[in-house]
Amino acid sequence: MKTPFQSAPSGALAGALLSAALLSGSCASVKPNQLGATAPTQVEVRDFGRTSDGRTAHAYVLRNSAGVEAVLTDFGATLVALRVPDRNGVLADVVLGFDDVAGYEGKDNQYFGCTAGRVANRIAGGKFSLDGRVHQLATNNAPNHLHGGDKGFGQKLWTTELARDEARVHFSYASPSGEEGYPGLVLASVVYSLTEGNELVLEYSAVTDAATPVNLTHHSYFNLAGAGSPTVLDHVLQVNATRTTPTDETLIPTGELASVAGTPLDFRAPTRVGDRVAELDATAAIGYDHNYAVRDAALVSDLATVLGSGPVAVLSDPASGRVLELYSDQPGLQFYCGNFLFAQRGKGGAMYPHRSGCCLETQGFPNAVNQPSFPNTVLRPGETYRQLTVHRFLVD
Repeated sequence: MKTPFQSAPSGALAGALLSAALLSGSCASVKPNQLGATAPTQVEVRDFGRTSDGRTAHAYVLRNSAGVEAVLTDFGATLVALRVPDRNGVLADVVLGFDDVAGYEGKDNQYFGCTAGRVANRIAGGKFSLDGRVHQLATNNAPNHLHGGDKGFGQKLWTTELARDEARVHFSYASPSGEEGYPGLVLASVVYSLTEGNELVLEYSAVTDAATPVNLTHHSYFNLAGAGSPTVLDHVLQVNATRTTPTDETLIPTGELASVAGTPLDFRAPTRVGDRVAELDATAAIGYDHNYAVRDAALVSDLATVLGSGPVAVLSDPASGRVLELYSDQPGLQFYCGNFLFAQRGKGGAMYPHRSGCCLETQGFPNAVNQPSFPNTVLRPGETYRQLTVHRFLVD
């Protein structure tokens, strides 16, 4: 099934870029000897309601033979639901979200499950200089730019292509030059695959016709006890990073790298999320909202390399036994603990109170376009942006 690009580009250049993006394929070939084989199933397609401008959004349901289910929507290339088993085999939806597209367009949506971009996280003052030209973006998280602006990638209707006989969905979006103040036409894609090994794999790519920053991330809020459970503070987290990127009072990195040792940010050993969060309540982050420097530069987007490097984070819920291992090729990992959730109503009328979901956002460093010492996030013509993230679900 295909639906047309929103604000689709025209002309030979756009066609050439699109061809390059499609020919490049996905970032990694999901192989049975590295992950569980991609689940051999037809993708179920459902109506997901109409957008505010009258277009039809769709939901896409992926299932494997164990009953694990991922529900996606073309609005924001978003993960709507993810049902995984506990230690007794009981399935529960472990991500926060809404029942239809109206919820995702509404004021209660805090980037639930979306693909955030063109640049995820923050850009200082909504401004950057590239190749001698200054670009001013929206300051939608005053005084800074956040997650692509007033209507970033998470608020766009993406094109959908379905794999034949596989639990895989390919979303694409054409972001025109000047959208949200960014230079260059960007053709972005994200492929979601569900495997027989209970892994949700996200493979991103992007090409451009002019230099522009690109930094995509997945923004699900996880609660492994089940979406709508009252807290994630009893979850246990391990982050395999020794450093973070300290920030100023507006959460913009200073450019330094600081050791986590002796701080509430030290999750090198598995630690209950709520044990030290109160020490951060009076800080600018108002809890956990920090970027970890997992590595000095992105890895090659290859499954063997990414899996061989070990998980960047492990999140577990001792009560249910559900465990999430997160693998990534990215240099950064933003850990955010739902500090601004306010008991809004989500799927099935469930309430999402303060700190009832946490995000593990694999990405480049925040404000990297303004920090030459940070790993590069500028994409140039002739290059292909790639990113690979694997969510592996286990039980303990």
